[in-house]
Amino acid sequence: MVRLRRYLTDVAHVDIYWFIGSQLDHVHDLPSCTVLNGSSVIPWRYHFNTVTFSYTAAFWTWEDWETQLDWLALRGVNLPLAWVGFEKILVEVFEEIGLSQADILEFLSGPAFQAWNRFGNIQSSWGGQLPMSWINGQFELQKKILKRMVELGMTPVLPAFTGFVPRVLPEIIHNATMVNISQWGGFSTEYTNDTFLEPTDPLFAQLQKSFITKQRQYYGNISSVYTLDQFNENDPISGDLTALKTLASQVGQSLKKADPDAVWMLQGWLFFSNSDFWTNERVEAFLSGVENDDMLILDLYSETQPQWQRLNSYYGKPWIWCQLHDFGGNNGLYGQVLNITINPIEALANSSSLVGFGLTMEGQEGNEIVYDLLLDQAWSNVPIDPAAYFHDWATVRYSNATDGDLPLQIYETWDTLMRTVYNNTNVTGVMAVTKSSFELAPNASGLVDLWGHHPTHLMYDPAILVGAWQTFLAAANSTPELWSNEAYQFDLIDMTRQVLANAFNPLYLSFVAHTNLTALDVSNASAVDACLASATETQRMMLSLLSTLDQLLCHTPSTVPESSLESWVSAARAWAGDNDTISDFYTYDAINQVTLWGPTGEIADYASRQWAGLVAGYYLPRWRTFTNAYLEALGSRTAVNQTQLHGQLLGWEEQQQLRSGSGLSALQSPQRLKGMLQMIQSDWCGFLNCTRTR
Repeated sequence: MVRLRRYLTDVAHVDIYWFIGSQLDHVHDLPSCTVLNGSSVIPWRYHFNTVTFSYTAAFWTWEDWETQLDWLALRGVNLPLAWVGFEKILVEVFEEIGLSQADILEFLSGPAFQAWNRFGNIQSSWGGQLPMSWINGQFELQKKILKRMVELGMTPVLPAFTGFVPRVLPEIIHNATMVNISQWGGFSTEYTNDTFLEPTDPLFAQLQKSFITKQRQYYGNISSVYTLDQFNENDPISGDLTALKTLASQVGQSLKKADPDAVWMLQGWLFFSNSDFWTNERVEAFLSGVENDDMLILDLYSETQPQWQRLNSYYGKPWIWCQLHDFGGNNGLYGQVLNITINPIEALANSSSLVGFGLTMEGQEGNEIVYDLLLDQAWSNVPIDPAAYFHDWATVRYSNATDGDLPLQIYETWDTLMRTVYNNTNVTGVMAVTKSSFELAPNASGLVDLWGHHPTHLMYDPAILVGAWQTFLAAANSTPELWSNEAYQFDLIDMTRQVLANAFNPLYLSFVAHTNLTALDVSNASAVDACLASATETQRMMLSLLSTLDQLLCHTPSTVPESSLESWVSAARAWAGDNDTISDFYTYDAINQVTLWGPTGEIADYASRQWAGLVAGYYLPRWRTFTNAYLEALGSRTAVNQTQLHGQLLGWEEQQQLRSGSGLSALQSPQRLKGMLQMIQSDWCGFLNCTRTR
């Protein structure tokens, strides 16, 4: 497959992309070529994070999966995670030991939150009850997915029984050893505090064998690699070294009893996320419970927070160097091109147990080039030159836009992006894809220059991106055919989105400064009036910017899945068929994930998206309410009642959970997009300090 992609990209100049689909039909006469040689420097190329199945693929259809699997195959991925349909087998296993279907369904979480139910972080659902129609539909989808994976030469990583059980199980089986191990994310006990069947109890091995046996009966003997994570942001009951070794040993033995060839794949996130618990001694003790060849570890966050060095290459266990990159499906432009080319090759030279490279993003929502780059690095024993790579990637991406050469502005733009936006080296500060401050719940402080996993701090000068955007826009002047090219349309919208998102920060800071009563002499009426006038104008610009951004996002090409709130919700509702009650539940679930993430905002805005409909229908009204409160307070020379404002915002946010979408749909006319860009330049180039491109 990789040779095929080499031919398609290097010779025919076409490819398959996440957001713009396949270009393969643009080749009418296949060009001839010499023999293409090459081999992978590692045996495994891995793809997916457990939570990708919720943040990105929750409502995917078979058509979505077909495109995804083609993309994976062409890039040489041979070890994809395959969680879909897990609940069908779990239900049958639980029914065997006397649990009712009602008790089981009460334990399971909604479609947009299944990943964390599988992890044992949450249980039940706050928007409705998961219906069997969903479980059966996902099971049928999984059959197609696995069949295609096998046809493409892949080894699917299959689920196993983790030990998390409905909380009524102790009432049915009285002598089994069960504990409650999770208190996660600020959720109430109703939705967390999951019940965990200890692996040392004989019932654990019994259920494991039942699960794997049923899975093999349904799907065939297609893989012996099993994903099994019990301590994702949960800790074991005991930190005793012997207890940890015994725990892992019992889990490993349960797999081996069900499948003698079983390999336990573990996401290594736990060793980073709670390194206070997972000391080197404890990790070594835990891992020593399983033979080296019977375990495979994902060093989940290798590009930013690698654990393999601290943990001595996982004490001999085979492991995979992974790029996480994105949390929650956030949309900011971001990358670490040097880290994902140099570091995996250095790791390969310094760790004898490194067996693969992989992608483990939480959400697959953008920045496709950096994912391509790591997967292509798997086929080179020296670090890829990012400058040459970005040049060649752009050549293929827009090759069908014109019969002649691409304009130089295309290459200039991508070279600038490679050196700035995609070249973060401050990995202890800006650790992942950036968010915009407007996506966060409005506040008078703490929104700009955030660091960590959801940074709002920019590691590049926003003016540089404005310049690159202008250069990219100018390319269509010399080559008007670009306006009809979906790849160009998508990338132009994406860059414009980031330019506008960045512009919100100075407006926000100006508004906060002008409405800060503690910095004003309230007895000076003229000074207060001047601040009120400035703040009022700044509010107008803030809301206008968000409205403009939403209008821009409506022009995203129709080939782009989940490019708007409406398309995300429509995909969810489609799984409900004609059942209005289920449709409303899926709608709630879909909207809740990208807004409140919990019944009362327990992880609010973690999975925020810059989508059409969400910007104008959710973020803009929040900021209008917030800025109005501050303008009114400034006008009356009184402090804002923060408790009242917070309650007002949360009440409104909770009301939005049952919306059906924005009603906005993508506009596909390139002339309309061109007009939209002309309007943005006319309205905003003065503020952005750029020259209007005609």
